Amino acid sequence: MAAAAAAAPMPVAGAGWWDLVNGSTAWQDGIFLSLAALYGLVAASSFIQVVRIQYRVPEYGWTTQKVFQLLNFIVNGARCSIFAVRRQVQQVNPEIFQHVILDLPGLAFFTTYAMLALFWAEISYQARGLETEGLRSGFYTINCVIYVIQVLLWALLWHNPNPSMIVLSKLFIAGLSFSAALGFLLYGGRLFFMLKRFPIESKGRQKKLREVGRVATICFFCFLARCIMMCFDAFDKKADLDVLDHPILNFIYYLIVEILPSSLVLFILRRIPSKLRLAQYHPLNSG
Repeated sequence: MAAAAAAAPMPVAGAGWWDLVNGSTAWQDGIFLSLAALYGLVAASSFIQVVRIQYRVPEYGWTTQKVFQLLNFIVNGARCSIFAVRRQVQQVNPEIFQHVILDLPGLAFFTTYAMLALFWAEISYQARGLETEGLRSGFYTINCVIYVIQVLLWALLWHNPNPSMIVLSKLFIAGLSFSAALGFLLYGGRLFFMLKRFPIESKGRQKKLREVGRVATICFFCFLARCIMMCFDAFDKKADLDVLDHPILNFIYYLIVEILPSSLVLFILRRIPSKLRLAQYHPLNSG
């Protein structure tokens, strides 16, 4: 299967521009390198934010904001590296490692943005005077279960590489994406309406309302689009993303579900904490 996918079909006389681009090795490499460059820019901006936060307020330690930016750097850096050598990835043997290389950054992307939903859930719970300890432990447990299930799916696919196992693996990603979309709709919406009930004169109310509303909307549609696309990918060979001869589809897909959402969210959340004055900083209470 990998060997067949690696050999791009020759352009057919009279074929449309879509088929000509998909069948051209030069276009394939150019589009994949373009994706690598875009991911590299997002990764670089995330890394710069981590450095800025560390330089501005090193006494804060590893806050949710800093971890979120670091995970964005790792995910986008991994995608950048993969698309930079996309043709070589398609030649990796055994074939199961191709699936691991291509799927793992998507799982890490889910974990990164699920952390944002967790942060909003904690704020919502704290505002209602509820305990938040269970939320964080639940987040870690759910993520561990997700990664264990995915590893089991990879193991089954390695042992029994048939199309039905590939479909099951892709539907698992689709289900995760749908769950993430619902999480942003639920916790983002809950936090948005909670902020809306604050007095109009509350400091920073309008800015936070816009921030939460925009980020929740972007993430909801991003994960919903991933869910829909993965369902098509699972059942329609023309929508297969794990082959070299669908570069345009790859460009559209990754632009819509990862690059644009990440760029917009990172821009909206670009503000970093103000530098603490000595009088404001109390080491014993900073945790």
